[in-house]
Amino acid sequence: MPTDFRDGKTFPRRGRDEAGGAMWLLRAFDKARAAAGGTIHDYIYPCPMDRGVFSRWGIDSARFDEAVAAHPDDESIVAWLRSAVPAEKIRAANRWLLDEKRENLDRQDGEEIASA
Repeated sequence: MPTDFRDGKTFPRRGRDEAGGAMWLLRAFDKARAAAGGTIHDYIYPCPMDRGVFSRWGIDSARFDEAVAAHPDDESIVAWLRSAVPAEKIRAANRWLLDEKRENLDRQDGEEIASA
């Protein structure tokens, strides 16, 4: 997936897209790689939503950054998450996103999908 968001037409993957049963993982993965590569443009990483998900997973952004550096593709970052975070914590983060942050997810979809 592209991680250069400087053109204003390329976006991180949707927060509600699931990988390995985890919402937000692919979006955080895209943003973390873009931040590391200097191509994040006007996105923020880690943003409050990233930190909220990480907190519910029981990790912090430094640990996620280490995982991103060691796991360069979707399959390996999913495998890392599943080995590092209990399934119940992944489900708790998903519930938080859907129950408390649905408006944020909807707004992101509206802004990014409409622009694509």
